[in-house]
Amino acid sequence: YHKVMRNRLQDLAKRIESKIGKFGYRVFTDSAPLMEVELAKKAGLGWRGKHTLLLNRESGSTFFLGEILVDIPLPIDGEQESHCGTCQACIEICPTQAITAPYQLDARRCISYLTIENPAAIPVEFRKAMGNRIYGCDDCQLICPWNKFAQRTELPDFAQRHGLGSASLLELWSWTETDFEKRHEGSAIRRIGYSRWRRNLAVALGNALASGVEQDAIRDALSAALDNADPLVVEHIQWALGQH
Repeated sequence: YHKVMRNRLQDLAKRIESKIGKFGYRVFTDSAPLMEVELAKKAGLGWRGKHTLLLNRESGSTFFLGEILVDIPLPIDGEQESHCGTCQACIEICPTQAITAPYQLDARRCISYLTIENPAAIPVEFRKAMGNRIYGCDDCQLICPWNKFAQRTELPDFAQRHGLGSASLLELWSWTETDFEKRHEGSAIRRIGYSRWRRNLAVALGNALASGVEQDAIRDALSAALDNADPLVVEHIQWALGQH
């Protein structure tokens, strides 16, 4: 979404420029150390949920944030009131108890952090809780009552690519590094690199092995990869093979 949002924000800035003349601006979308969620809250675009994400009445939390920073004075919008009430659904559903209290998130426990931002080994204590998740989680968003109003986008820019919505773990495990680079071209997934991708898949395959699904095929696929895997992936394969 980064590329799509950035291009659209650039187009919007140019349209504004055509109306008011030249002005200074910079476009961002998850691309600089900006407190995007807090800025959006102060801009009146929604309130922060107990999972710390931004919510609004129309879309829940199913939208992207992007910014155009400008050097012109603008009127200040009022903030929205919180509408979470006594709901604790996001806190209760979190597989790793990463939401330690309302509005407090321990990123070190969050599956999104562990599978995306974390460059090292995934702590053993969280591996079983990952289940079959290989890139992010979103359980706290899926359970949120405000997201029942969200609509699936019809924009082709955000359509699933390369059959990723239905690919099996074993199919994804069979990808070479070239496959990974090609099929994730233009996607944020590519940023984690092939090694982390395999690390995450190894954990998911270990959990599948523990559940009794395709045990022989999974065990063979994991074992075959041991000799050529890097040390990070090897450790996770060895853990996965121990799940039965």
